[in-house]
Amino acid sequence: MNPTVFLITPPFTQLNTPYPATAYIKGFLNTKNISSFQADLGIEVILELFSRKGLTDLFSEAEKATDKSDNAKRILALREEYIKTIDSVMLFLQGKNPTLSHLICQEDFLPEASRFLQLEELDWAFGTMGTQDKAKHLATLYLEDISDFIVECVDENFGFSRYAERMGRSANSFDALYDMLHREPTYIDRLLLGNLDRKMKELQPKLVCFSVPFPGNLYSAFKSAQFIKKQYPDTKIAMGGGFPNTELRSLSDIRVMEFFDYITLDDGEAPIEELILNIENPEYDSWKRTFLLVDGKIAYKNNSSKKDYKQSEVGTPDYSDLLLDSYISVIEIVNPMHRMWSDGRWNKLTMAHGCYWGKCTFCDISLDYIKVYEPVAARLLCDRMEELIAQTGQNGFHFVDEAAPPALMRALALEILRRKLAVTWWTNIRFEKSFTRDLCLLLKASGCIAVSGGLEVASDRLLELIQKGVTVAQVARVTRNFTEAGIMVHAYLMYGFPTQTAQETIDSLEMVRQLFEMGVLQSGFWHQFAMTAHSPVGMYPEKFGVLKETEVLGSFANNDIVHIDKTGTDHDAFSYGLKKSLFNYMHGICFDFPLQDWFDFKVPRTKIPGDYIYNAIHEDENSFAKPTAKVIWLGNRPVISTYTKSKKRNSWEMASLDFHTKKEAFAISVGKEQGIWLGAILEKIAVSNLKTYTYQEIKTDYENSGFEDFELFWYSKSINSLKEQGLLVL
Repeated sequence: MNPTVFLITPPFTQLNTPYPATAYIKGFLNTKNISSFQADLGIEVILELFSRKGLTDLFSEAEKATDKSDNAKRILALREEYIKTIDSVMLFLQGKNPTLSHLICQEDFLPEASRFLQLEELDWAFGTMGTQDKAKHLATLYLEDISDFIVECVDENFGFSRYAERMGRSANSFDALYDMLHREPTYIDRLLLGNLDRKMKELQPKLVCFSVPFPGNLYSAFKSAQFIKKQYPDTKIAMGGGFPNTELRSLSDIRVMEFFDYITLDDGEAPIEELILNIENPEYDSWKRTFLLVDGKIAYKNNSSKKDYKQSEVGTPDYSDLLLDSYISVIEIVNPMHRMWSDGRWNKLTMAHGCYWGKCTFCDISLDYIKVYEPVAARLLCDRMEELIAQTGQNGFHFVDEAAPPALMRALALEILRRKLAVTWWTNIRFEKSFTRDLCLLLKASGCIAVSGGLEVASDRLLELIQKGVTVAQVARVTRNFTEAGIMVHAYLMYGFPTQTAQETIDSLEMVRQLFEMGVLQSGFWHQFAMTAHSPVGMYPEKFGVLKETEVLGSFANNDIVHIDKTGTDHDAFSYGLKKSLFNYMHGICFDFPLQDWFDFKVPRTKIPGDYIYNAIHEDENSFAKPTAKVIWLGNRPVISTYTKSKKRNSWEMASLDFHTKKEAFAISVGKEQGIWLGAILEKIAVSNLKTYTYQEIKTDYENSGFEDFELFWYSKSINSLKEQGLLVL
C-alpha cells in the first residue's frame, strides 16, 4: 500500500542519530490510522557519498576543479588509499567492525591530510582515551579531510550538518536562495535528487512533508521540493519545523510557493491532519496555522476548530523506516558535551511541551513552542521509553526539552527505578535550587549521565535583566550537586547581551574560570547574543537599552534582528579570547594565566574575588528536611542481627543492620528496637514501592512506635551513613 504521507528530514542534520521530528509526526499519524513513510535523506546521502563507489565518482568530479590547494592535491594523490579504506571505516563508525580500531590506532592505516596536523596538540588527550575512542577520533579526522576536499573541489556548500547554511540564516530576502536554486545541480544535489527520485517512484505519496529544523536544512528542502514539483506535479508538498516556526512567520514572497503548496507553523500534528483532509476533499477548506496560495497571493489560514493535541494524545515516536543501524558515531574530543551529541544513538523524547519557566528575555517566549507548557506524566513517559527500546534496540535517551522541570525529572527517575529499567539519559535544565544533592543522586541512580543548562552571562546584574531566575552562587551550588553525584554539567555561556560592559564580560569569564577550576563544571560553550524577533529583547528593545537597526520586515525570513548597543562594548572583539580560554579550562589547564593573556587588546582587571565560587559552594546550606519532603531508600534490604553491648556493668541490646551495595558492604548499629523499626521503615520507603512517604509521616510513625526525639535519631551518625548510601530526602 502506498503511504498517504512521505515525511522527510532533508540533509544535513546529525550523523549519529535521527532528528526526531518525523518520528514524532509518524507516531501521531499512527494514532489516526494514516499511513506514512519517513526518511532521513541526510544519512542516506552520506552513506552513498562515503562509499567505495561514492568516492570513486567524487574524485573523478574533483579532477575538473582548477587551482587546487596543496592539501587538495595531496588528497587527490592518495585517492586509492581513501577508496580502499572508506567502506571498512564507515562500518567501524557504525559499530559493525570494532576490531578495525587496532589498525586505525597504529596510525599507518588511514591516509592523513590537514586535519591530522592538530593531533600533536591533542596527544595528551589520548592518554585518557581507550582504543575505540582514539580510533573513532582518527576516523572522524579522516572524514573531515574528505569533507574539506568536497568543499574546495566539488560543492562549496557541503558540511556534515550545515549544508548551505549561510543561504538560510536570516535571509530577509529570498533572492540569493532563489538564484541558487536555479543553478545547475551540484554533485551533492545529484546524489540527493537521485535518492529522492527512487523513493518517490516507489512510494507515490499524496503529500510530502519536509521537516526543516535548521538553516542548514533549508537549501536541500527547497531543492528537493523543486524536483518533486517538476517530476511529480500531482503530489502536494508541505514544510514545517523549527526554521519556518521562527523565521517564516511573516512570509510574503510568493516565489516560495513555487516550491511548496503549504507551510505550517508550530506543532505539526493538527495542521498535517487538516492538510490531508483538504487534499482528500477540496471542499473541506479548514486549515490550522497554514500558509497557502489563494487567488495568486500568499494567505495565512487558521480557521480550524480543531484544537492542538495534548502530549498524552500524540502517540509514541515511531522510528520505523529509518536506517537505525547505519548512523555513524564520530568523536570530537574538544568538548565533552558536543561529543555526547555526536557519539552514539539517542532515542529523542520530550518530558514537557514548552518551558515551565518561560521568562528569559533573550528567548522566543512569545511563541507556542515555548509559551504553551504541558508536561507528560512520568508513567506515560516510561511507557514510551519502553516502546522505543523495543523498537530501536537502544536504551539511550536524550530529552530535548527547553528546560526539563525538576519535579517531573524526579517523578521520571522514580518510575524508571520502580520499573527496573537500565537506561542512560540526559537533558537540558535551568540551574535552579530545586536540584539538591539528594535529587541529583536520585537522577544519577535512574541513569542520568549529563545535564546542560544556561548560565548565560555569569553576572548577577545581567542574569536579572535576562530574568533567568538564578544567581551565579546558586548555579555554582547546583553544578556542585550534579558533579558530586557523578553527572556531567555543560553550561551555555553568552556574551554580548545588551548593555554588557567590558568589565562584566571579564568578570563573567573569571566566574567561568573559577567554576572549572573548582571542578564543578566540565563543559561549556560561548555563544554571542543574537536579538530575535519573538523575544522580549526583540519586541521591546528600548527596555534593554538597544535600538533596532531597521524596522522593515523582509519578505522571507525574519528572526535575527541587527541591533545597536550604545552602552555596551565591542562584543565581537572578545569572541576569540573567550573561546580560547574555555578550550584550555575544559582540559584542566591554564587556570593561573592572567585573563589579560587571552586577549590581544587591553581588558579591565576582574573585580571578582579569587575565592568567590569556592565560598559559594562551601556555604552552609539548610539541611533540615521539610515535613512534606519525600523520603526514598535506594538501597537493598538489610540483614538484621542483634547482640548485647556492655559497659561498666550495664548491658543493653543492639541491632546491627548489614547492607550490600554494588561495590561494598557496610553496617550500622542502633538500639535493638530502633533497628527493627528502621528495617521495617526502609522496606516501606524502598524506591520499588508505589506509595511514597513524607518526612512527617516517618517522624509520626517513629513517635507512634514509642520512641522519642526523632530529630536526634534522624541526624545521628548511623542515619548519616545511610544518607551517604542512598537514603534520600526529596
